[in-house]
Amino acid sequence: MSLKLISLRGTLCSALIGLLLIACNPNSSTSQKPTANQPDRGKDTAYSISHGRYLVTIAGCNDCHSPKKFTPQGPVVDSARLLSGHPAGLPLAPFDVAVLTPGHWMLMAPDLTTYVGPWGISYATNLTPDNATGMGGWTEDVFIKTMRTGKHLGLDNGRPILPPMPWDEIAKWNDQDLRSVYRYLHSLPPIRNHVPEPLSPQEAAKLATKK
Repeated sequence: MSLKLISLRGTLCSALIGLLLIACNPNSSTSQKPTANQPDRGKDTAYSISHGRYLVTIAGCNDCHSPKKFTPQGPVVDSARLLSGHPAGLPLAPFDVAVLTPGHWMLMAPDLTTYVGPWGISYATNLTPDNATGMGGWTEDVFIKTMRTGKHLGLDNGRPILPPMPWDEIAKWNDQDLRSVYRYLHSLPPIRNHVPEPLSPQEAAKLATKK
């Protein structure tokens, strides 16, 4: 056997061993690189926004956070006010004070942006990037911490995020998914819409009808 053939075989063996070591190393930079069919969600902003739109859609965020238009087939999302929250100035429908008692049914407004239950009254938040009335001042980290902790602005002493917001389920999403949602929300046109602050059960009782 010639020395050239032995040298070639040795080179191929070394290369094969090297590839196997890289493949078995979970910290390898090669194993972390996205493939053509799996973009890097951390760097590809266009993909991130598209993925965020997908998550917001399948999670049903528009059901509560988008105002509605009423049609013969029922309420439909008003695309001109997408994810801008409970419309400011919309009157509260009458409700019985018994709804505020634990164990009773909760009530929802016809457009699904207002909810009444034992926690009081909650209004769907403006998720658009308006600086004055929406999430324009929120950073990615603040958004993620809010979803992880269920506390407004992610603060330890922040008010709790009230029902029916399923933050405890969203808290299980990974950081990349939450960042994608944040980036999608910040790609929306900012809509100035001042959503009322939630009301405690005691405050809500003053507005309720009593039998």
